[in-house]
Amino acid sequence: MAPEPLRNDPFPEIRRADDAGAAFVLESKGEWWHAGFHLTTAIVGPTVLTLPYAFRGLGWGLGFLCLTVMGLVTFYSYYLMSLVLDHCEKSGRRHIRFRELAADVLGSGWMFYFVVLIQTAVNTGISIGAILLAGECIQIMYSELSPHGPLKLYHFIAMVTVVMIFLSQFPSFHSLRHINLVSLFLSLGYTFLVVGACINAGKSKNAPPRDYSLEASQLSRVFSASTSISIIAAIFGNGILPEIQATLAPPATGKMLKGLMLCYSVILVTFYSAAVSGYWVFGNKANSNILKSLMPDEGPSLAPTWVLGLAVVFILLQLFAIGLVYSQVAYEIMEKKSADANKAVFSPRNLIPRIILRTLYMALCGFFAAMLPFFGDINGVVGAIGFIPLDFVLPMLLYNMTFKPKKSSVTFWINTSIMVVFSGAGLLGSFSSIRKLVLDANKFKLFSSDIVD
Repeated sequence: MAPEPLRNDPFPEIRRADDAGAAFVLESKGEWWHAGFHLTTAIVGPTVLTLPYAFRGLGWGLGFLCLTVMGLVTFYSYYLMSLVLDHCEKSGRRHIRFRELAADVLGSGWMFYFVVLIQTAVNTGISIGAILLAGECIQIMYSELSPHGPLKLYHFIAMVTVVMIFLSQFPSFHSLRHINLVSLFLSLGYTFLVVGACINAGKSKNAPPRDYSLEASQLSRVFSASTSISIIAAIFGNGILPEIQATLAPPATGKMLKGLMLCYSVILVTFYSAAVSGYWVFGNKANSNILKSLMPDEGPSLAPTWVLGLAVVFILLQLFAIGLVYSQVAYEIMEKKSADANKAVFSPRNLIPRIILRTLYMALCGFFAAMLPFFGDINGVVGAIGFIPLDFVLPMLLYNMTFKPKKSSVTFWINTSIMVVFSGAGLLGSFSSIRKLVLDANKFKLFSSDIVD
């Protein structure tokens, strides 16, 4: 028999037997290393290859400082959120959704809808972006094999979407654990390939001249630095830590810290090596995707074709895993309403709606990816507006509201300072991202075969 709802519990439905979103999509069967796999896939993706570009707006010193501070702050932030989740679980309220945790702790109905809106925008944006980038990976390989072939970018996006529709039928977040383990190794694989290619390029006779100077205009420097900080913040963000912790078999207390340690071990290896090697070779000419810097439009390739080709294949494969991870919140919302938890997960009653709804969701993501090949600029705005609140502000606020540290304590002031500083950084990042969106607007063309850089 299900336990009785606690008095004054704003979300008694999370313990009801008919919560199919919890029973199927967020089933709690995982171990701490599974959470580590999920976290690594959510954070360590192809965006690591944009770090040299982020450094060009900051320079060596400020680049290292921002990368290190962002890493420490996000680790601290995620750890605090796991403590809040552990505290709620010990109190008899195990929250498995970010939106319900925020609304419960902060005691405000509007906060529930705020988190739903921001989290949905971020997750859907990443799903669209993953399909778009996967399509670009196939286009890169196709253009090497058939430079004048008839296929366009939207053809490859359609191919990726079909594969994603098939993979989206994995019933639960936990069922992705093996895929996300492979994803972890893929991230290490393409990072090492790109780092090796950068070192080789830096030592070759075709190495580009190195210039690490920043922009001449003070205002331009401020905008570039704000954009770079937003990029680094978005790279460290995930916005789905409660849903990942929900996959842990209860009691979840203490397990997420081990998962975070595993994830940040991979981050330490990949982020610093990619940032340093790429910026060392290309300086302030680093492209937003370092692979493009290694494959310039003019002149010889700066790395062996097989190395770059293998890196692109690894990236392509990992993008499928990333798209699946960030789709889980949408699936949980859909199945909470459409599925029947009292019937088997693969019963016709649950299987048919799952196939239909997940196919429609992925098809919609694929359509927007094909229609908006300039989605990277849009995602920059979404990232600045979404990741900063979810990963740098709300966890601190949730901790302060839950554990109520004294206002004279170091913890309170550290948390408050992080909230203030990163709220300001989010506003600056949003402004600079919107500015870039406006400046690039004349390049936008629906269903184009070229992605706006």
